[in-house]
Amino acid sequence: MSKQLDILEKLNIADSFTLAMDDEIRREGLPGSLCGFVLELNKTPDIETLQLRINDFGQQFPLAFASLQQRGKHFYWCKRETSPSLFHQHYCPENQTNNQFQQQIITQLINDKQDRESISAIEFHLIISKTAATFFTRWIHPFCDARGIDLILQYLCTKEPEQRKKFGLPKTKPLVNIQLDKYRWWQKISLLFKAKRYIARLDNLQSIQAFNIDKAPQQLNYTAQRLTEAQTEQVIKQTRKQVGLTGTSLYYIGCLMRALDKMNPTAEGDAYCVPYAFNLRKQRALSPITSNHVCALFAQAPRDIIRDREKLFPYLKKQNMDVIRQKLDYAFLPLMWAGTWLSLEEYGKVLRLSSSSKERSSFWFSDIGSVDIQNNSFLDAEVKGIFHLCQVTTAPAFAFLSCIFQNQLTLSYNFVEPLINSEQIETLHQLIVAELLDENE
Repeated sequence: MSKQLDILEKLNIADSFTLAMDDEIRREGLPGSLCGFVLELNKTPDIETLQLRINDFGQQFPLAFASLQQRGKHFYWCKRETSPSLFHQHYCPENQTNNQFQQQIITQLINDKQDRESISAIEFHLIISKTAATFFTRWIHPFCDARGIDLILQYLCTKEPEQRKKFGLPKTKPLVNIQLDKYRWWQKISLLFKAKRYIARLDNLQSIQAFNIDKAPQQLNYTAQRLTEAQTEQVIKQTRKQVGLTGTSLYYIGCLMRALDKMNPTAEGDAYCVPYAFNLRKQRALSPITSNHVCALFAQAPRDIIRDREKLFPYLKKQNMDVIRQKLDYAFLPLMWAGTWLSLEEYGKVLRLSSSSKERSSFWFSDIGSVDIQNNSFLDAEVKGIFHLCQVTTAPAFAFLSCIFQNQLTLSYNFVEPLINSEQIETLHQLIVAELLDENE
């Protein structure tokens, strides 16, 4: 097949941003930027209908079958000689419980090492036991972001074929490009230098690494913890009090900063620095369904601020307001565009490492907010819970992911072993719950 004729689509600027992270993770011996979204179900859904809808999805969005290939300096989604299977089923053996089998299969799939060119862009896995089932969607991060997966699940739950055909329409340029096109060339240069000054300011303080990052990474592990409705209501109350409901992410980030600092006060560094996503999608937008539409922001707080709860949240809120006022969120877009002309190795270093060649991030963070699944059902099965996963670079070797479903806050802890172990995560969880609920002194 001709190397030009097989090209389906070029990666957009935000896709290249996540691909650089994929490359960094692979260089550390891990399987790249694999992500997962889990629906825990009370029973096996309608498998025949699910298979048909997944087939429809693949026909409507052929990128699902594509291979990620490099052509010159840039990367493209390309046609394969043979399309991979999108849907896989796993049946729990008699000698295992549903929870054991779920953990085993998900851990295996999220740690599956394959070449970038051969790995599937997205796969759907149904994990079946006698008393429950799990629907696990795994994708490679350049394919789409978490909001894209939410739209894909909506697609699979939509009964009417005509309604499913509306997904992905109208077809437009990537949102990142649309935003960039609003600026003239000299404005883009001005924004680029503004972003570089922003990063330089962050790098004045060395990021704290709360865990031992000197060990060789082996695999990603995870645990998901669900708060009660009463606890979640209390967290929302505290969020409103400290940062307002529009600053929910900042509340979670601040609480985790405090919890980590209580775990390891002897760790070197001046401040906790945390990248988190600025999403360019409009709410309830059905288009586009694939690709990434995020930009990077940072929350950073020095240790003396972190240890004073009354100072921390106003500090983070003001920091965020200053970023928006100065348009530093959009200032990253020209920097991300410039990064597409670098090698993945060079781009990864620019994104992750400070001017002193120290790791910039203290942990990774993602909050997908309140998840609304229609009727809390998935193809005749009741959805009992959800959580999500992502591979992470080492350092920081730790990602904290959150969402609210059925009025319950779910906290997903993703950590690279043996740099971090389950006992440390359990201790951390107890500390962060106390912080979220404001149960400390």
